[in-house]
Amino acid sequence: MTSEQPADAAVTQFAVLDALLAGTYESGITVAEVRGLGDFGIGCCEELGGEVIVLDGEVFECTVGEQPDRMRDDQILPFVDVCRFPASFADPIADCDLPAFTAQVEQSLVSRNLFHAVRVDGVFTAVRVRVTPRQEHPYRPLAEVTSGQIESVLADARGTLVGFWAPAIYQGITVAGLHVHFIAEDRSIGGHVLDVIVGAAELRLAAYSRFNLQLPTDDLFLRTELTHSEDHRIVAVEGGAVAPAS
Repeated sequence: MTSEQPADAAVTQFAVLDALLAGTYESGITVAEVRGLGDFGIGCCEELGGEVIVLDGEVFECTVGEQPDRMRDDQILPFVDVCRFPASFADPIADCDLPAFTAQVEQSLVSRNLFHAVRVDGVFTAVRVRVTPRQEHPYRPLAEVTSGQIESVLADARGTLVGFWAPAIYQGITVAGLHVHFIAEDRSIGGHVLDVIVGAAELRLAAYSRFNLQLPTDDLFLRTELTHSEDHRIVAVEGGAVAPAS
């Protein structure tokens, strides 16, 4: 399968991953603004209090001890990647673990220099997801937050993987390689994917040659100089879902 590049489309991102790693996530973008930018994406909740999934125009928050819930338009996301996912051909994918799934995605890329939205619908033999607890001032760096993450393992779960594959040169701006979240079809559970075994599903990809970056303007972000020297921490906090750069 080859993904199709939609005309005049872009992946829009608010904030950068290195800001989360530095504990700089005081402000954000509203859900209403996110919905205006696209119908597909992933992000995190205000104060890192959970994981966000944008699917078919609906925005869900996955938080500790709660089922995924639709977010209000006035709620804030300190980090998000969002796009408009086009109608696209589906490719069957079955009986593959995370490395095999990542390899199939990468074999289908238009180019390793373009962003790709990744969607998988079907049955998953196993999915390991995490959500993070809400933080309070002073905000801790992301690596410290994920040390207290809550993990869940699902078996024979029907649902959707939502995420992106990003070029290696954008590591630190976003997550280079594959970064996906999961939400169950019955909306009973969701979160950031740490590991997955695809049972029988359909894979859709869409390539994007435009990447729009919006930066926060709050005081903490403006006075915190960000330097990218945290590749090992990115791999640690993102778990097995990060594909190695080549």
